[in-house]
Amino acid sequence: MGACLGVCSLLSCVSCLCGSAPCLLCGCCPSTKNSTISRLTFTFFLFLGTLVSIIMIIPDVEKELYKLPGFCEGSRSVLGLQTHVNCSSFLGHKAVYRMGFAMAAFFFLFALLMVCVRSSKDPRAAVQNGFWFFKFLVLVGITVGAFYIPDGAFTSVWFYFGVVGSFLFILIQLILLIDFAHSWSQLWLRNADESNAKGWYAALCIVTFIFYAISIAGVVLLYVYYTKAEGCTEGKVLISINLILCLIVSVVSILPKIQDAQPHSGLLQASLITLYTIYVTWSALANVPTQACNPTLLVRNSTSSTSTTQLVTTWWDAPSIVGLVIFILCTLFISVRSSDHPQVNKLMLTEESAAGAGGEAAAAESGLHHAYDNEQDGVSYNYTFFHLCLLLAALYIMMTLTNWYRPDESLQVLTSPWTAVWVKICSSWAGLLLYLWTLVAPLVLPDRDFS
Repeated sequence: MGACLGVCSLLSCVSCLCGSAPCLLCGCCPSTKNSTISRLTFTFFLFLGTLVSIIMIIPDVEKELYKLPGFCEGSRSVLGLQTHVNCSSFLGHKAVYRMGFAMAAFFFLFALLMVCVRSSKDPRAAVQNGFWFFKFLVLVGITVGAFYIPDGAFTSVWFYFGVVGSFLFILIQLILLIDFAHSWSQLWLRNADESNAKGWYAALCIVTFIFYAISIAGVVLLYVYYTKAEGCTEGKVLISINLILCLIVSVVSILPKIQDAQPHSGLLQASLITLYTIYVTWSALANVPTQACNPTLLVRNSTSSTSTTQLVTTWWDAPSIVGLVIFILCTLFISVRSSDHPQVNKLMLTEESAAGAGGEAAAAESGLHHAYDNEQDGVSYNYTFFHLCLLLAALYIMMTLTNWYRPDESLQVLTSPWTAVWVKICSSWAGLLLYLWTLVAPLVLPDRDFS
């Protein structure tokens, strides 16, 4: 009898995985929009691929990858050049790149399939919101196939795909961060006005002070550890430029004309943007390929006798860990909410539909916990754009887990190129300019609605 019940339970789970999103909601969860469940499930696939990538770069697991049939074969042809390379030093790098390729290909496939889906009445919406078991099989199949991609020029070409995708995802992070900062400030100021309590203003000041204090401490540490009295000119210039830009946006955010045009703008948003900019600067300096100017530089070398004088280190460093945390928060942010600002919703192609109001009311009246269809009259987010965001996130986490490293000319050492430094620095400048535009836009374009 127990075996029969177990088989029935398994069949029930399989049928649920082959069905739509409502099946995935457990009884202990509150009723939720169908669109939210689907986004969270796709995000779970991304996190699952990320977890597999992290496991593959654990030193003990990385050594076992050598046993995979054919995974080290063809390693004499790296970047299209015939040479002798000890494959054991590149196993984790190869595995993460192929896992990143598999996740990017998976989300790109769904981005193409979901072009111009307008509502849940479109047959393709059923594919978006259901058939999860088959989607998982597709992801597994693409992943297995990716591990049989011959080296050749794959690593070199895919590195640049990762660079471009990571740059775009960092910009998305900045947009979400700016939106979050504005929403946070507006919420606390609204609570202070409604409750007539000074505690909200005190909390606002304390949080702002903490953000600026951490930023100042970060700048001091960057000057101490990533610059020298003589040399390291690039580090000094980059830190100084970003420090000046942060001071400019902070001053602009409290100018009287800016306050008149945007009463909710203030130092809380500027302090949060400043803190993130300092982090991106730290992350960029951690990729400077000069050991004297970068004490945290990781040397990932071959285990061959030609380079035994160098230490073999792990992939992880502090900027990578912080980047992983920010990646998780941003992808969850994309999955579970829309912005409070119409302009951000228009930019991110997310617009909550009122179609789900009836389903939510019906779910509340019935007392059942299930996902209701809130997209009968129109989708609440652009399916294609959502998958493209996850594609960019997959490329970003691929570059983060490998520290943006690539093989050097000798093909014996994985080094950090200057490309990674400039991509991160340029993304920080783009973020500061974007935030500055959100401040001055109402003054430059007074006829447009920036509420």
